Amino acid sequence: MADIINLRMARKAKARADAERQAAANRAKFGRSKAERQQTEREAAKLAKALDGAERDRGDT
Repeated sequence: MADIINLRMARKAKARADAERQAAANRAKFGRSKAERQQTEREAAKLAKALDGAERDRGDT
């Protein structure tokens, strides 16, 4: 025999689980200190500078 479920409670439980999943994603995305964000930006700038410096001159111009 099938289990009887309350659809209202199931819907609310699903909404809570979705909200928790979204909160976890936001914590990972925005939950960094200013120093950590600046460090990441410095690393990206250093990588971009190294990549630009390694470009070959094509001589077309």
